[in-house]
Amino acid sequence: MFSSLRIRNYRYFFLGQAVSNTGTWMQRIAQDWLVLSLTGSPFAVGVTTAMQFLPMLLFGLFGGVLADRYPKRRLLVATQAVMGLLAAGLAALTLAGAVEVAHVYAFAFLLGMVTVVDNPTRQAFVTEMVGPSELRNAVSLNAANFQTARLVGPAAAGLLIAAVGSGWAFALNALSFAAVIAGLLAMRTGELHPAPPRPREKGQLREGLRYVRERPELIWPIVLVGFVGTFGFNFPTLLSGFAYDVFHVGAGQYGLLNTAMAVGSLAGALLAARRGSTRLRMLVGAALGFGLLEAVTAFAPGYWLFAALLTLVGMLGLTFNTTANTTVQLATDPAMRGRVMGLFMLVFAGGTPIGSPVVGWVTEQYGPRVGLLACGLVSAAAAGAVAAVLARSAGLRVRVDLHAGHRGRIVALVPRRPDGDAAGGEARESREELATAC
Repeated sequence: MFSSLRIRNYRYFFLGQAVSNTGTWMQRIAQDWLVLSLTGSPFAVGVTTAMQFLPMLLFGLFGGVLADRYPKRRLLVATQAVMGLLAAGLAALTLAGAVEVAHVYAFAFLLGMVTVVDNPTRQAFVTEMVGPSELRNAVSLNAANFQTARLVGPAAAGLLIAAVGSGWAFALNALSFAAVIAGLLAMRTGELHPAPPRPREKGQLREGLRYVRERPELIWPIVLVGFVGTFGFNFPTLLSGFAYDVFHVGAGQYGLLNTAMAVGSLAGALLAARRGSTRLRMLVGAALGFGLLEAVTAFAPGYWLFAALLTLVGMLGLTFNTTANTTVQLATDPAMRGRVMGLFMLVFAGGTPIGSPVVGWVTEQYGPRVGLLACGLVSAAAAGAVAAVLARSAGLRVRVDLHAGHRGRIVALVPRRPDGDAAGGEARESREELATAC
């Protein structure tokens, strides 16, 4: 489960991220509380979130180009330093009593601009630290790291805000970036597996898009990530609706719903860390299970059953996330990994400014249960459609054998037609590679 931590460079990175992720969650809570206290408007809080994710939607692909063009460790030192300075600037304004909501919007947008470069670089850098053999484990442990911080950070932020105010939460987040930078600088460069930086050339963005478009094992998982990320992961909007409009509970029990999601996600990340292989069918199966379970959860009659089901939803959602990340990275040439992960992060995080208003409107018009049901059905339908396309592209079909023995498979993927079909040699080889990936 923790095999990647035997690698010295990754261990430093992991410890630095544990500190920084906690600070990031503290800032998220403090930032929302600050905007709410300044304006009294939940809509203003939503605008802040949109401002932070909008740069990824607009410029996410360019961040991937930069990730391929420059050494990733140096680029991460730069992005983490700028993010720390932005947190320090917001802390200074808040502690001085001069902060206005426009300042928070501006800092959120600037943070989003830095994230455009930081996210694909950080995702692609994992392979350089651990190599392909430990990639799945490292991606899963990164997710577990983030979910652990999700449990600790908001609680620490609440105590800090109540004691000394939001400004000190921003200040501590600024200091937390020093842990990441220290870990990056302490790495042994000779133990990394770097991809050679690509020289500055025209058409690198189009080259990356063409690379993904020509590979079904990349384009369809990314399409699935786009649908699930845009519609399936709109829990902030939905959970608040369930807490206040369906179950009529207070802030404490609303926080418990988020904790249930985080516990399930952490369990999913640790279970994913134990798996040694990744298949496209696992990716599609996790997305299908996630969507169907979301739809079932929408009809939970009581608060505690709803919270228990959210734990399972979080587990399946995290399994889907880690499987998608690992599948795409392992199927990508190292020289293209930054651009591919830039596209991956664009469709996953960049869909938030699109999906959140749509889900919010459905929830407001028809209620939280219909909103969650719609999110689950869209995710499940996308998983089914992608499964059909991948099976067809790979020349596979589903075989159901109810008489299979205890060592046989009742449901299995088998070739649609024999090897001696009329397809050309290159097309047949491509189809066989995709079939193996499935």
